[in-house]
Amino acid sequence: MNVPFLDLQAAYRELQTQLDGACQKVLSSGWYILGQEVTVFEREFAAYCGARHCIGVGNGLDALELILRAYGIGEGDEVIVPAHTFIATWLAVSRCGARPVPVDPEETTANISASGIEKALTPKTRAIIVVHLYGQPADMDPICVLAKQRKLTLIEDAAQAHGAAYRGKKAGSLGDAAAFSFYPGKNLGAFGDGGAVVTNDLEIAERVRLLRNYGSTIKYRHDVKGANSRLDEIQAAILRVKLRHLMDWNQRRKQAAERYLDGLADTPDLILPQAIDEAEPVWHLFVIRHPKRDLLQRHLRDRGIETLIHYPVPPHLSPAYAASQNLAGRYPVTERLAGTVLSLPIGPHITVAMQQAVIAAVRSFKS
Repeated sequence: MNVPFLDLQAAYRELQTQLDGACQKVLSSGWYILGQEVTVFEREFAAYCGARHCIGVGNGLDALELILRAYGIGEGDEVIVPAHTFIATWLAVSRCGARPVPVDPEETTANISASGIEKALTPKTRAIIVVHLYGQPADMDPICVLAKQRKLTLIEDAAQAHGAAYRGKKAGSLGDAAAFSFYPGKNLGAFGDGGAVVTNDLEIAERVRLLRNYGSTIKYRHDVKGANSRLDEIQAAILRVKLRHLMDWNQRRKQAAERYLDGLADTPDLILPQAIDEAEPVWHLFVIRHPKRDLLQRHLRDRGIETLIHYPVPPHLSPAYAASQNLAGRYPVTERLAGTVLSLPIGPHITVAMQQAVIAAVRSFKS
């Protein structure tokens, strides 16, 4: 059986009539930038996250950068980031002129913790970016206490955590501001790039709105050096349709994760994902670990099962950052994760038969 990593065509087919109708409505309206669909989606997504404000932007990287710029973070500042994350988390800091300061994650959850963050703080630290990696919320209460004590801005990178919750509160409402990505493969994905900033802070929300639109609120008057980073009307219309189904699709992901956890329990040499008790993950990814990961991936590929590695090269070892500083060996947990993690197929449209094939193939691997 061929098992794709994620079936985006099936997602479209399930909602085809609604999605086609939403796109047609925009196309016939004649208004394609910052119109009614964006305005309404911003209101709906803010409410979904339990926050007061949402600002649609071009992508998740821009969302992070615009948050940092809205808080005035730049040259000479340091920002705490996870060592184990997609490089966009780091790039947002670098694009502001600040310096990303990596923190090794907890080995069990792959998320950073308050104790790790505290060891990395310096007098130059201005903000903390916490990534809810793989759709698993980080342990936020101790981090919130630390940020408040040190008067640091706390930013959520929630690009993989649409609908995830911590102690009953949704990702996007746990820090000072949050960045979301609507890349097509996300739990809430557009049909192209898209992103959003979510916050309870009116001043920051207005600042991001200004920055996303050339630094302008009145045409041809530019108050600051802004950017062109706007969620477009068609993507907003698509997201409005899919948002109505997000709770159901996240529940399907949870059921798929439970099947994997049950079916792969006690598999020799295999480490299954763990979440903290306070968290309600949305299983954007189902990430296992194996000491012979590359051989296991080849074994699965030979049986028609598509897997991915999130992430094989940590930012601190990528040419983008390694050239300027020698950080090899400084983040051992991250480097161990990079060499052992493997993401199995998961999504709202994976079938029980597909999962049974994956489970059987993993269990048949002889390491």
